[in-house]
Amino acid sequence: MKPDLAFFRDKKVFVTGHTGFKGSWMCRVLVGAGAEVTGYSLPAPTRPNLFRLAGLEGRITSVIGDIRDYAALKNAFDATGPEIVLHLAAQPLVRDSYKEPRYTYETNVMGTVNLLECVRLSSCVKSVLNVTTDKVYHNKEWVWGYREDEPLDGFDPYSNSKSCSELVTHSYRNSFFADGMPPVSTARAGNVIGGGDFAHDRIIPDCVRAQQAGKVIGVRNPLSTRPYQHVLDPIMAYLMIVEAQWKNPSLAGWYNVGPDDCDCVTTGQLADLFCACWGEPARWENQAEANAPHEANFLKLDCTKLKATFGWSPRWHIAEAVEKTCEWSKAWLNGGDIPAVMDGQIAEFTDTDAVHCTIEKQ
Repeated sequence: MKPDLAFFRDKKVFVTGHTGFKGSWMCRVLVGAGAEVTGYSLPAPTRPNLFRLAGLEGRITSVIGDIRDYAALKNAFDATGPEIVLHLAAQPLVRDSYKEPRYTYETNVMGTVNLLECVRLSSCVKSVLNVTTDKVYHNKEWVWGYREDEPLDGFDPYSNSKSCSELVTHSYRNSFFADGMPPVSTARAGNVIGGGDFAHDRIIPDCVRAQQAGKVIGVRNPLSTRPYQHVLDPIMAYLMIVEAQWKNPSLAGWYNVGPDDCDCVTTGQLADLFCACWGEPARWENQAEANAPHEANFLKLDCTKLKATFGWSPRWHIAEAVEKTCEWSKAWLNGGDIPAVMDGQIAEFTDTDAVHCTIEKQ
C-alpha cells in the first residue's frame, strides 16, 4: 500500500518543521499533490537550505515561529483551520542535545504539548501524526529489531526527549481523544538520507561537503549500525498513515517506519556505498574521536506492524537511496534545477515497483 496523493488535493495541511530537511521534502510532495499547505517553523537551520532550493517559497503559507511559543503557534494553527496535522518540528541532533539539553527538551517535549493543545481546542482536525525517531527505545543493542511495545527510554537528551514526546502523545490520546477523534498516531523513523540534507554531524552531508571541498571523508564511528532509508520512504509512509486513519480511525497507533533488515548497515558500509556511487576521488578514513559523547552502536527497527496493517514495504533500498542522494547532490553542485530534480525523484518513487535489496552484509 502507498498513499493516494490525489487524496491530499485541496486538503488543508499544517506541517511543523517545514523548513527542515524532511519537512521540505514533505512540503514538496504535498504541493505537487495539490494540498493547501501551511508550515510553522524556525528559519531554515542551515545555509544553504533545502526549503529555498526546493522552490517552496510562495508555494505554501510559511509562518516563521518557535514551536515553544504557544500563542504564536495557536494563531498560525487557528488561521489555517487544518484538517491534517504533521508534526515534524524538533531539535533533531544527538550531539546538539548534549550541548543544549534544556532547549532540546523544551522543543521536543513542550513543542509537542503545544501542538496537541492546538489540536485539542480545535474542531477541524481529522488526522494527526507526530514524527519521532527510532531512538525512543531503551536500546540494549541487541541484534533483533525493536517493536512498538518495547520500553521507551532514550539515552541521550535528544532520544529521551523524543521518548517523552511519545508519552505526551499517548497521554493526550487517552485523555482527550479516547473516542478516536481525531485519530492520532506516532511514527518512529530510522535515519534518513537524501538530497538537500545540509546538517552537521550526519554522515551523508559530511560526505557531500568533503567532495565539495576536495577532502577525504572523515567517519567518526564506522562500526555503528543504523537503519538507513531514502527520505521519500518515511514521508510516503507518514502520508499513508494520515490518509488511512482519516478513513478508518481505528488504524491510529504507534508505528515503526524503517527499512528492511538488509538496509541496516554500518556507517563504514554506507560510506563505501557513497564513494562507489560518487566515483573518484571520493574516499573515507576512520576519524574516531576519543572521549566522544555516547551514541548507540547498534539499533534496528522491526516494522512488522506497519507492514501487516497497511501492506507497506520500503521501495528504495540502501544502494538506490545512496544513488538518488548522489544524483541530487551532483545536480546541486552543478547548478541544476533542484525543484525539477525533486519532482522527478518523487514521480519515479511513486511510479516504480519496489526494488530488491542488493547490499551484502558483513
